[in-house]
Amino acid sequence: MQEWMIAMLVISVLLILRDMAKTIFSEMKKSAATLAYEQHPQKEKMQRYAESFQKLANSFYGMPYRKDYLSSTEIDEMIQEVQEGLCKRCHFNQVCWKQNSVQSYQRIYSLLRIMEEDDEEKFRKAKADLTGVCISQGKLVQELQRIMDRERQNLIWNNKLLENRVAVAEQLGEMAELMKVLSRDLFDMVEADVQFREEFARRLKKRHIQVRNVWYLEQPDGKLRYYAELRAKGKGCVPAGEAAAVLSKMCQTHMTPKESGKTLINREFSVLGFAEEVNFKMLYGAVKITKDKETISGDNYTCATEDNGQFFMCLSDGMGSGLEACQESESIVDTLEQLVEAGFSGETAARMVNSVLNLKTKNGRFSTVDISMVDLYSGMCHFLKAGAATTFIKRDHWVEAISSTSLALGLVQQADFESSTKKLYEGDFLIMVTDGVLDALPEGQAEEIMKEIILQTNASAAQELGRGILERVLTYSGYCATDDMTVLAAGLWRN
Repeated sequence: MQEWMIAMLVISVLLILRDMAKTIFSEMKKSAATLAYEQHPQKEKMQRYAESFQKLANSFYGMPYRKDYLSSTEIDEMIQEVQEGLCKRCHFNQVCWKQNSVQSYQRIYSLLRIMEEDDEEKFRKAKADLTGVCISQGKLVQELQRIMDRERQNLIWNNKLLENRVAVAEQLGEMAELMKVLSRDLFDMVEADVQFREEFARRLKKRHIQVRNVWYLEQPDGKLRYYAELRAKGKGCVPAGEAAAVLSKMCQTHMTPKESGKTLINREFSVLGFAEEVNFKMLYGAVKITKDKETISGDNYTCATEDNGQFFMCLSDGMGSGLEACQESESIVDTLEQLVEAGFSGETAARMVNSVLNLKTKNGRFSTVDISMVDLYSGMCHFLKAGAATTFIKRDHWVEAISSTSLALGLVQQADFESSTKKLYEGDFLIMVTDGVLDALPEGQAEEIMKEIILQTNASAAQELGRGILERVLTYSGYCATDDMTVLAAGLWRN
């Protein structure tokens, strides 16, 4: 039910965003002048939507949180139920609840609290004390146990509902933030001035490309992105790099087509995006070994370069091994990649995945998540870990370890991520591993031995480095894999 609610909310938001996007781009095409998008009515409308979603999220956060024990009021209601049921039919009702009402109440209240604590020794003593006071001791204890079991089950379900409300609140809050970002990206896009557009069209004409519209968007980091509506003149297609080369000369900085955009300009008008070329590139490789007697690894990973110049690396280790562990970690990796591609930050994406995992009935299954995001303009790397094994940075004759003590995704309602940021330089290697790799090394010395292994492995390529590391680790376990083992390595190089 809760998953259905979230799905409907997400679909509703996407439909709203789709209609708004159509509105703004149609206005862009109709107008030849720069619009004042800061006061654009559609931007204000989208921001109001975002505020409404955030208000809904806050209302969910304001609801009561989980309880570990029954309240005094709930205990009183349980005592009243026994008093008006079993006790009322007893011949000694007047003695217990009229003449000795205080003592009777205190005995039953204490017995219920002992039942709640589930302390067997205290429970036996409390039953024995009740024997000389109540002639129906056996029936009374049995009835109290029945009522306690029912209230415990209600407490469990109420706590689950409360947790699900928090999950919905997180989803609503993240959607509100996304709408704010989209309102900026859509409505802060400015049409290029006439002089720039005419000069761009003149230069493209020599390369058999026709331009109809040009816009630009200034990013929060000050970098510009250009969007142009282009088509090829003649019968053939033209590489998008031709338009990027013209734009580079005009902007006096190297521009390149967007990673996820079209690579060819055909005879139909279509919008292509161009961004400043990044300063670095990441070359990666992965080496995996499946646990002995298993045919499928429970480890999964992904690496991708995003349109914003971020290189995204994610390694996930599903609980246990085999097909179920593989499906769990694969689902998490795919979802995280899609969310990051859509524009969510790594931490936001991980929180959204965690809230969905808590809504699912998973029989206690969970997955670790290890994320590294490298800014290919600056070389800054942001690490995000949820139950993941140590990550290592190799630089010349030096190795640094980035450790974590946080819990895996799906274990707790509000995930506790550990994050850090490091500066990477040309020639540095990132080495991410699953816990099966470190568990194969001597206990208590795993990190230090791993550092030595990395230093002793001489390789100029990421795949070669990963293979060399895993081969050396296997010598410590007698070439026997007691768990799935994965080494994901990536090197940073200048473009």
